[in-house]
Amino acid sequence: MYRRPKLYTSYEQETQLLPTWTQKGLAGAFIAVLFLLPFDIPVITDPIPGLGWLPIFGDGIPVVRFLGDGEWIRVTSQVLVLAIAALGLNLLSGVAGQVSLGHAFFMGVGACTAAYLGGHADSQVWGHSLPIWIWLPGAGIAAALVGIIVSPVAVRVRGIYLAIVTLGLVFVGIHLGNMSFGRKIAGPPSLGREFQDLDIRLWKEETPLINMSDDGRWLFFDVTEEQKRYLFFLVLAIGFTVLAKNLVRTRTGRAWQAIRDRDIAAEVMGVPDFKSKLEAFAISSFFAGIAGALVVSLSGHLLSDEFNLFFSVEFIAILLIGGAGTTSGALIGTFFVIMIPRFVEEFTRWLADAEGGVSGAVANAILTGGEGDFGFVSSGIESQGWPLSVADWNVVLFGVLIIVFLIFEPLGLFGIWIKVRNYWKGWPFSY
Repeated sequence: MYRRPKLYTSYEQETQLLPTWTQKGLAGAFIAVLFLLPFDIPVITDPIPGLGWLPIFGDGIPVVRFLGDGEWIRVTSQVLVLAIAALGLNLLSGVAGQVSLGHAFFMGVGACTAAYLGGHADSQVWGHSLPIWIWLPGAGIAAALVGIIVSPVAVRVRGIYLAIVTLGLVFVGIHLGNMSFGRKIAGPPSLGREFQDLDIRLWKEETPLINMSDDGRWLFFDVTEEQKRYLFFLVLAIGFTVLAKNLVRTRTGRAWQAIRDRDIAAEVMGVPDFKSKLEAFAISSFFAGIAGALVVSLSGHLLSDEFNLFFSVEFIAILLIGGAGTTSGALIGTFFVIMIPRFVEEFTRWLADAEGGVSGAVANAILTGGEGDFGFVSSGIESQGWPLSVADWNVVLFGVLIIVFLIFEPLGLFGIWIKVRNYWKGWPFSY
């Protein structure tokens, strides 16, 4: 209601995705910024001589320059793709409470299925050259079917034992990819196979309906291949976010939360434990399969060992840092985990060029240029042993952040946002 946004008169009002007009407005503005991110907003300059009613559009104003630049748009696209996988793992681990370290395995199943259905066949690999509207959903369905097959074994254990079972799936997937029939799908172990483009076709015609692999022009904007892929991933990420949020509000989502909080009590109350866990594995695997196909489409190359244990651990870090059990936490955590390494890399390069002043002192304390220095991070991207390279330093940061959030803020960044929001809503009162 007006001026009383938290006064609900029905259950439907209380369970809305965006219950207040403020949330609706901010969400709409945020989505608009995301769509305009890679472009410059056209600016009206002088009208055409003799046609005063026709404006001339200038070069434009950037929306968020550093995220929309060519060198950053690929990283931003990676955030959107991995957010889909993080949403799936959040449904399984955050909402249903089933610990899984095998999320990368299901992503690999989706990637291999997409390559098999949509890739081109030759003497070394299999493929059927099917359009994207077949191989992309097929990647999710294949991963969901594998999740259904695995779930009867996985749901009979819990806690650390479930984590060990799902952990084994990652190594099984890598082994299968290196076998003879696995090479026919994923390509040679060291070389992989080239992945198909994202062109949208009705069937196998040579000219696509929407060309996603070349530069073009849409309305007032010159659109590059990277920008087209970004917009495609953005639409999918928004769709899967709405789907995940709605699943949590359904009867199935409430059953998952009951099992997470107290599975024995939930089963006594009539919640089908086995069926609910199977559904959680299947739906989470579907999300992972779609994300796996999109990850490979972004890189353009499929490698059998790409979906390894570190990839699975990265998603655990996303949930722990962002906030397990919440859709917003999965999205925030994905942005944080994927962007922080790039921010650290750029910050390290900036420190390497700093001379004198406070920035110079910080650079001398952190960076090292050789033996005898007190710094512990090398300004190079790669190094052996000590000092740490930027890549190794990022791994250390992830480990430290996971420990810090587990001890001091189990709800992650989303929990910090809740505390800040509640503080300002209650200010100047402390209760």
